[in-house]
Amino acid sequence: MLIKNIAALIIEAGQPYLRDAYLLIKEGLIAEVGSGPPPPSGADRVLDAGGKLVLPGFVNTHHHLCQTLTRAYPPVMDAPLFDWLRKLYPLWAKLDEEAIYLSSLVGMAELLLSGCTTTTDHHYVFTAKLKQAVDIQIEAAREIGMRFQPCRGSMSLGEREGGLPPQSLVQSEEEILQDSERLIERYHDPARAAPIRIALAPCSPFSVRPELMRETAKLARKYGVRLHTHLAETQDEERFCLERFGCRPVDYLEELGWLAADVWIAHGVYLNEEEIKRLGQAGVALAHCPSSNMRLGSGIAPIVALREQGVAVGLGVDGSASNDSSNMLLELRQALYLQRVIHGPAALKVQDVLEMATLGGARCLGREELGRLQVGQAADIALFDLGELNYSGAGDPLGALVLCGPTSVETLIVGGQVIVSEHRLQTIDLEKIKRRHREKAKKIQGDWL
Repeated sequence: MLIKNIAALIIEAGQPYLRDAYLLIKEGLIAEVGSGPPPPSGADRVLDAGGKLVLPGFVNTHHHLCQTLTRAYPPVMDAPLFDWLRKLYPLWAKLDEEAIYLSSLVGMAELLLSGCTTTTDHHYVFTAKLKQAVDIQIEAAREIGMRFQPCRGSMSLGEREGGLPPQSLVQSEEEILQDSERLIERYHDPARAAPIRIALAPCSPFSVRPELMRETAKLARKYGVRLHTHLAETQDEERFCLERFGCRPVDYLEELGWLAADVWIAHGVYLNEEEIKRLGQAGVALAHCPSSNMRLGSGIAPIVALREQGVAVGLGVDGSASNDSSNMLLELRQALYLQRVIHGPAALKVQDVLEMATLGGARCLGREELGRLQVGQAADIALFDLGELNYSGAGDPLGALVLCGPTSVETLIVGGQVIVSEHRLQTIDLEKIKRRHREKAKKIQGDWL
């Protein structure tokens, strides 16, 4: 595939635009990139990108796809995290295989249409009738055409032992570890530009035993897969760690052997200066979820300080019951503005949030082949039409994309395959999926819908 006449091409965040540029894709990878007339290529397909901004596809580093079924749930619209969770756990206990399939397709469709080519998901809700949720999510990702790195989440500390989740959503450590190993052996592909990889992700300090954290780390390192968890999201969590473990969340992470370069954490809102330095020195990466942190009133993560200390920061839309959308463009804008509220207009630049959404996200997931459009990199490419109404009058192409308000991607390519064309998904019947998704949400939420 040849993409020609590109109005503005961003090879990598922070680099100057290439004008009148072209890209050649072969076997799912970028084969050539340059400016001016493209050399003869014999391409099977040619896309004219006149008037388009072309950039690396976004990487979403934290999500809970099943929550698309519990968006804007009235009893939790104004609740903080712990109350929010307690009221939503009973709804999530109703999830079945169809719910996982539909919620995954809807969340992934939203992400794709906002220019996101790779996503992870942190699924930790398993019941007697729902044991293979991650398998179903992988099936959905393959169907819709998205690069996917799901996390096998887990909860082992229930209410009876002082944890937050109800006993009905807690699994034994043996069952969790066995299923984690099964998923790795069945699906994890360590090859460069692999469409599917697996990570392991005990949920949080208030829902998992320390023993499970340690054993999960051992299992992950045996197979060379990455580790993920929620950490330092709220002051309630901080108090829980101090009362139960006698230390702050980062100290707890270190005691468990998790302060390491194969780990990325979600949120990191309540970190002091010394903890930020330790994260940077250890190579721990962080998924920043500004919309969710604002929606729940959790606080403002110290992103400027984290980046200054060398922490790889990616962006995450987080669950669609605490955001309540899966729009990566919106997340770029929120990340930019939220840091400026605290630190001023020069604290975080437009190019910085692009870096977080591309290279930063790739580093969180351990994917060096993603996040830039250079020869040999994965052909995950987003094309945005600069001629759209809300960009009219804009001087800078990337500034238009981030500052002028979210829109949908015009064309999206994942691994060399066109997944979105003329703002429409090419891989699934989205209208049919939406109808089924709404029906399932009504069954789960009950009288509210």
